Amino acid sequence: MTKEEELQEIIKKSEKIRIFGTKQSSADIASGTATLIDITTYNKILSFDDAAHTVTMQSGVILKDLLEAIEAKGWCIPCLPDINTITIGGALATGTHGTSGKLLCEYMTTCSMVLADGSLKRITEKDALIDAARVSLGVLGVMSEITLKCEPLYTLHVKEGPQDDSEWLPNIKERLKKHDFLRILWLPHTDKGYVITGDKIDANKEVIENLGPAYLKHRRAASKMLYKYSHIFPWTTAIANKLLYRGFFSSTKEHKGSLYQATVTKSRGSTIELAEWTIGLDKFPAVFEELKTEINKWSNKSFIHIPMDVRFIQKDNSWLSYAYKEDTVTMGCVSRNAATADTYEAFKSIEKVFLKHGGKPHWGKRFAAKDATLTKIYSKWEDFKVLRKEMDPTNKFLNPYLSELLNEKIMK
Repeated sequence: MTKEEELQEIIKKSEKIRIFGTKQSSADIASGTATLIDITTYNKILSFDDAAHTVTMQSGVILKDLLEAIEAKGWCIPCLPDINTITIGGALATGTHGTSGKLLCEYMTTCSMVLADGSLKRITEKDALIDAARVSLGVLGVMSEITLKCEPLYTLHVKEGPQDDSEWLPNIKERLKKHDFLRILWLPHTDKGYVITGDKIDANKEVIENLGPAYLKHRRAASKMLYKYSHIFPWTTAIANKLLYRGFFSSTKEHKGSLYQATVTKSRGSTIELAEWTIGLDKFPAVFEELKTEINKWSNKSFIHIPMDVRFIQKDNSWLSYAYKEDTVTMGCVSRNAATADTYEAFKSIEKVFLKHGGKPHWGKRFAAKDATLTKIYSKWEDFKVLRKEMDPTNKFLNPYLSELLNEKIMK
């Protein structure tokens, strides 16, 4: 499939349909229907508007290809996710984000969406519908062609290094004001965080590069070995984390590059099992301390693999955004043993603590909350459900996972 007309025809003729891309999501959001479409062949970059700094593409374009194309134009998207292997359509639908900026979907200015009957609906920034369409979970229709707003390319001077929790936690707001980029890799059971800051500089400014010891590239292999039996003996995680901190997070680094070059992971291939929760910026310190206390109890089996990724999102108006009407902090929780992720107690503990304070789950990652809980934490949840029924009255875009999430029965 390479043309919009083909996509329309497939959707029109299908009774139940979901779209999948590079399978990076650890949620079952893109599975379980009679018709599954691999969108990765629908991957053309269609046009550039030099005056408006916009790029239009098909929704199956891989982020890596898009970013390389706009960098060649001297442009960038100012807030990028951690990986470059995701499709643009999937990234938008699930609220994918980076740090120190807005969700990726907030840079969408227009899109065309194929509706359940195969017709095409064009949505622009002037349409009220765009606030629902930006993070749609793929249940309003299928994103077809997308236009994103870009900015002139810039260079970041990036500095990285460890800090005690007592140092980095109280200084978050100050650092957000001071730096153009801020990310913290928290190291559970060590009382340490690994702080990454970036500041815009002239591209010609000389920076003495320090990428740390050569053995840092073996962190994933070391993690795999140290966590091999942590699902059987969870307490060994605390020991492993201390060893990993000393070996891989205790040195400092310094370098420069574009946002894409300097901050985006380019070597991840398979799906990683993880959960991610967000909370208002003002609430985060108290939530962090509560979570830290909870997981450090030896009676609790929620020993968490490192790192927990702490990032920051600016408020927006998208209905199902994690940052709807407030600046937020996101905190990721990863299981390095993908095969035993279903019994990884840490996922339960982080959800319990964040939900207690009104936290929100990432749509493309693991969580157990369903409709009754989501309606309490997303103020536009019920409005979104009403809109979904209007746009997809036969539930064509629902699968079992989404049906349960939305408390909707799938018609057979």
